[in-house]
Amino acid sequence: MAKEIPINELNIPQLNQLAEQLNQELEQMQTLMSNLKFAQGKFNDSKECLSTIVKSNEGKHMLVPLTSCMYADGELDSTENVMIDIGTGYYVEKSVPEAKKYFDRKMEYLSKKMEEIQGPLQEKFRMKQGVMELLQMKVQAQLQASQTAAAKS
Repeated sequence: MAKEIPINELNIPQLNQLAEQLNQELEQMQTLMSNLKFAQGKFNDSKECLSTIVKSNEGKHMLVPLTSCMYADGELDSTENVMIDIGTGYYVEKSVPEAKKYFDRKMEYLSKKMEEIQGPLQEKFRMKQGVMELLQMKVQAQLQASQTAAAKS
């Protein structure tokens, strides 16, 4: 079983190592949070696009996205149903209101996940700040001790 050691008992190299580990964990959590926000934005964009699927636009010319930067000419054939990407290359046909509900559920799910990460992210940040303050105090104390020793010699 691991033994807990108070951080104020750690020496400078150990504090540096702990600070680096906390930095890496913070970066990972921030990357995850960023990815969740990006995905939520994509679902929101998709939901907003559904507002253009109205009867008056039926038969109109449009550009159909094939990739993120390649489009093909197309025509809006039907405003009743849309094909939505549900992930890993699978698409499902849904009515426009059902598609909006789907995107709402996805955005709500991502919001909950971001809320779950927010607390631990803030706690890690506080831990890192505490370690950095302690590290700074120990370096300062070591510097003063070496100056005092040099002055006595």
